Amino acid sequence: MDSVQQWFQQQAEGIGIALSERQLDQFETYYKLLVEWNEKMNLTGITEREAVYEKHFYDSLTVSLAVDMKGADSLADIGSGAGFPGLPLKIAFPHLRLTIVDSLAKRIRFLEEVAGQLQLNDVVNIHGRAEDIARLPAHRDRYAIVTARAVARLAGLNELCLPFARPDGCFIAMKGSGVTEEVEESRFSLQKLNAQLEEVKRLELPLEHSERHLVILRKNGPTPKAYPRKAGLPLKTPLLI
Repeated sequence: MDSVQQWFQQQAEGIGIALSERQLDQFETYYKLLVEWNEKMNLTGITEREAVYEKHFYDSLTVSLAVDMKGADSLADIGSGAGFPGLPLKIAFPHLRLTIVDSLAKRIRFLEEVAGQLQLNDVVNIHGRAEDIARLPAHRDRYAIVTARAVARLAGLNELCLPFARPDGCFIAMKGSGVTEEVEESRFSLQKLNAQLEEVKRLELPLEHSERHLVILRKNGPTPKAYPRKAGLPLKTPLLI
């Protein structure tokens, strides 16, 4: 274990996650695959090793501060890109059944390669639009936890993600700084989607000290039949008063 892995292990312990040698090896393999594939396709603008461990891996694990990951059985990560936060959470909490939805086939191929190389079980990578996948009975109102990381403004993002959460499940939106206005503007969409704002947690990255927020939304009941609307509409014309 080198200094970067040691730092990462200590930071994970600080938020209540004990990482084994095997899990640390999985994160290192993930990092190497990310850099290798990033030369062929645009996965991330962050490739420096320490930065990946802080801004991608550690940042993803902070979702565990918003919800009891050990007590959850399933997670859907929407618009996952290079696999954040879904794959780091799966490595840290191997019992989770993980479903990743992304609209770009090349990214899905990368995610399948990572899951295969890391020997992760119960990972399903789906190529498609969230609006279409959320209409399928296998995924609608099915997941204990739904995540999305900096994908879009909340008013539109809620319509893409909340339909995946089961009643009493939650959607955790990972955001940067200045979320107050965004949260306020999203209240109408919550009302329409049968959900409520539970909490907004403010965090800070340990080295860079940049601000992060976890917006925690609780699903009150099944998704109304009208939602999500057809592909493209939630982000083009979000649910606003």
